[in-house]
Amino acid sequence: MPLKAQAETTYNLALLSDFSGPYADIMPILAGGREAVFTWWNETRGKELGVTLNYKNYETRYDAAQVASLWPGIKSELDPIAVVGLGGPDVAALSERLPEDKIPMFMATASYGFAWKPNSWIFNPRPTYSHESAGFLNWMREQRGGDGPLKVAILASEASPAYVDMAKGLELYAEEHPEEIDLVEVIYTEVQPTDLTGQMRRVVRAGAEALIIQTNTSIVVAAKRGLQANGSNIPIMMSSHNGLPASGGALGGLDQLEGDFEAYGMAIAADEDTPARQFYETLVADYGLKAPWNVVTAMGVSQGLFVATVIDHAIAANGAEGLTGEMVREALFAGPITTEETHGFLPSLTFTPEAPFPLEGLKVNVGTVKDGKITIEAIGVDVPDVQKW
Repeated sequence: MPLKAQAETTYNLALLSDFSGPYADIMPILAGGREAVFTWWNETRGKELGVTLNYKNYETRYDAAQVASLWPGIKSELDPIAVVGLGGPDVAALSERLPEDKIPMFMATASYGFAWKPNSWIFNPRPTYSHESAGFLNWMREQRGGDGPLKVAILASEASPAYVDMAKGLELYAEEHPEEIDLVEVIYTEVQPTDLTGQMRRVVRAGAEALIIQTNTSIVVAAKRGLQANGSNIPIMMSSHNGLPASGGALGGLDQLEGDFEAYGMAIAADEDTPARQFYETLVADYGLKAPWNVVTAMGVSQGLFVATVIDHAIAANGAEGLTGEMVREALFAGPITTEETHGFLPSLTFTPEAPFPLEGLKVNVGTVKDGKITIEAIGVDVPDVQKW
């Protein structure tokens, strides 16, 4: 439900959500995270500035056609200064429309190679999925030691352009850096595979040392069962949206993912006392957040902080009245979004019109499962230079 305006000036945000499609199981948690941030901002910075951020969720079912169908009505109803997006279907549906409407969209996920164009109106605080997996694999190779390349397999699906994109970028990076990564196999499977035992047998026989799955929990579950059927514990790397809590839950328990990893350019939601954890506790104690401390909640909180900070910068540059979507977009390029402003949820970000994500200073964090609990394995791992594909 939209918030009731309490201040002199109100600006609207359109939140694209999936409460009934493939991400319905995690959407309430992610939505709770970003909405709690807007409540916090309204009651702290908003009160100081005389501004309220009003928001409304729109059900897209994670479907590009649904997003495209809804957009004219959203624009007419809210006249938003920013859109808070969810995933690839939003990018596919609105990348050509938002420049004409002069409304920027801000994401929580990693970016996509097909969105890697200049002068975008859609922005990700994280680089592409391929950047994040390449950073993780270079870190893993360093941890392993030795001079040989790390043997890697990728599991993806042709069900979504975003899933294909995740594999293509890493394929190109491996091709250009054979001394770092030996890509033993790329497997495209159904979006909800029932059995990958045969495919995992090939991966095991090829000597893979890591398995990259940045698609969804269904593929993680099938791959894990396939590895177990072959008596193998090749570590799996997941992303945030299909990370350790979600995939562990789908497998019947986090202990099923002992020694597996999640890696992304965002805070790891582990038990350690970090600035991000402390801010989460503040949202729970004072601003109505009911979601558990996990990576999905962290995605929602980081996205809310990303959006609120850019709007804060736009108000600082233009004043509290008369703010437009174009002013919000310009504020993104005017100065860095520091990690202090996002309470450690994101590294310091500097955007330029060259790409929809920062091109320099990219970092990923690595989490793993130890003794049945999620722990931080590495913070601030450098992301290598990944070429466009």
